[in-house]
Amino acid sequence: MSELIFLVEEAAAGGYTARALGQSIFTEADSIDELRAAVRDAVRCHFAEADTPKVIRLHFVRDEVMTA
Repeated sequence: MSELIFLVEEAAAGGYTARALGQSIFTEADSIDELRAAVRDAVRCHFAEADTPKVIRLHFVRDEVMTA
């Protein structure tokens, strides 16, 4: 696997969550910098060293509510 994509969302209780597409990896943190470190750590724990993706992409998802 050359690339792993995480969907990043703001958590309802504050902070951020990150969920990998196609893998059972989920993590959360209070800030973006902490989330980046948590994602790297989760990926290292999930994959053997030889199978670790070369690129980790964080895709930020944000809901926006508008009135009509």
